[in-house]
Amino acid sequence: MIYDSSDIIAAPASGSGGAISVIRISGAGSVAMVSSLFIPGPENNDSERSLITARGFTLHYGYLKDRDAVIDEVIVSVFRQPHSYTGEDSVEISCHASPYIEHKIMEMLTGKGARAAMPGEFTRRAFINGRIDLSQAEAVADLIASESEASHRLAMNQMRGGFSQEINSLRDKLLQFASLIELELDFGDEDVDFADRDDLKATIGQVREVTETLAASFRLGNAIRNGFPVAIAGRSNSGKSTILNGLLRDDRAIVSDIPGTTRDAIEANLNIGGILFRFIDTAGLRETSDIIENLGIRKTYQKINEAMVVLLVTDATDGADIINATVEIILKQMGSAAKELVLIINKCDLLESGQCMELHKSVNLPTGVRSLMINAREEDEIARLRDLLLEITGSGDAGNTLIITNSRHYSALTSCSQALKRAEEGMADGIPFDLVAMDIRQATYYLGEITGAITPDEILRNIFKNFCIGK
Repeated sequence: MIYDSSDIIAAPASGSGGAISVIRISGAGSVAMVSSLFIPGPENNDSERSLITARGFTLHYGYLKDRDAVIDEVIVSVFRQPHSYTGEDSVEISCHASPYIEHKIMEMLTGKGARAAMPGEFTRRAFINGRIDLSQAEAVADLIASESEASHRLAMNQMRGGFSQEINSLRDKLLQFASLIELELDFGDEDVDFADRDDLKATIGQVREVTETLAASFRLGNAIRNGFPVAIAGRSNSGKSTILNGLLRDDRAIVSDIPGTTRDAIEANLNIGGILFRFIDTAGLRETSDIIENLGIRKTYQKINEAMVVLLVTDATDGADIINATVEIILKQMGSAAKELVLIINKCDLLESGQCMELHKSVNLPTGVRSLMINAREEDEIARLRDLLLEITGSGDAGNTLIITNSRHYSALTSCSQALKRAEEGMADGIPFDLVAMDIRQATYYLGEITGAITPDEILRNIFKNFCIGK
C-alpha cells in the first residue's frame, strides 16, 4: 500500500441506501479541480460564483458538467487548510445517490488528475498533518463500527482526545526524568545528581499503576466494543431456549419437551440498556449415545470457556442435589477464569412458594455466584434477568471513564508496565543508572506508539488497511 500525500485523492464517503451521496476530495489544488467541473447556479450571487475564491466552511449550489452534459445538480462544500478533516484544502460534493452519477463524478475527477483514495487515507492524512493522533484515528474506525450506545460513548471519548491526554501526560513525566538521568551521565565525572531518586521512584510507581489499570480495562472495553459473550448452559429441558426467546422477544430457538432439541449453539445479539450482548444458547448437558448431540455438548463446554458471563439454567423440580451437582460441573469447567456465573432456577411456578424458598436455601453457591429464581415464560421475570445482566457488566458509565478497547493499546501498555517494573527493580538493586534510563526510555517508546509519537510504517499500514474507503 503506497501513499503519496502530494496527490489529490477522491472517494465516495457515504454509505449506500440513501437519497444523497457524498464524494470527498482532498489535497492541494482540490478546490480548483472541482471548480473546473462546477457551474454555479443562477441563484448564487457574484461572490459565490467561483469556488477558487470561496472561503472555508461555505456551501455552493450548482451543477457538475462533463463537457456540455450536465451530470447532476449538487451542493459543494469547501474547506480550507488547516481547518478541514485532513488538514488540507478539501471539497465534498453532495450529489444524488445514483451509482451511475457517483461513478461518473469519480471518472471526471480522475480525468482531471485525482486518484481514488485508499482505505483510511483521509484519516491517515489527518494524522500526518497533526489534526489527530494515532489513537484518535483508530477511534474514528471504532465510531463507524459502533453497534451500541456504550461502544459509541467509548469511541467518542477516545476520538475527543481523553485517552491521548492521559497517555501524553504519563509520557511527559517519564521523558522529563529520562532527560535528567542522561544529563547526569554527561556530567558523570562531576558526581552531580540532577534527578531526585525518591521523586523518580514515585513517578515510576504512579505511571506503572495507571498503565496497569488501563491495561486491566481492556477485557471490559473489548466486550463493550464487540458485545458481551453470554453462554446459556444447563441440563436438557431446563428452559435455556425459553430464556433466550424471552430475552430476544422472539422465537429464535426451538422449544420442546423432548430432551436434546438444541444440538448446536444458537447465537443472537441483543442491545440491553445501550450495551450489546452476544447470547449463545448451547446444547443441553446430559448423558447420551447420540454422536451429533455429543458434539453439541462438547461445543457447549467450548462456549462456556469463551463467555464472560455464564447463565446456568436449572429446573426447580430437579431438586437441590441435582442443581448442586450441575453447579459443581460448570464451576469446574470454568476453572479460575474471570467469569461471572449466574444460577437461574427456572420453573419455580411448578413449586409452592414455601418449597421455592427451601430449595434456594439448600443450594450451595460459592461466594460471588449470583442466583435468580424465575418462571422464564413471564416477561416481568425475564426483565429481572435483563437488569441483572446490566448490573453484572458494570458498564453503564463506561463512556465517562478511560477504558481501552484496542488490542494494540493493550500490548503497548503491558510492555510499558514491564519496562517500568524492570526500572523499579534495577533501582532497588542498585544497578548503574544508565541501564535504568534504558528501561525508562523503552517505557516512553511504548507509550509513544499508542498516540503516534513513535510511528513505524508497519503499524500505520496495519491500522489504516482496515478502514473503509472514503474515511
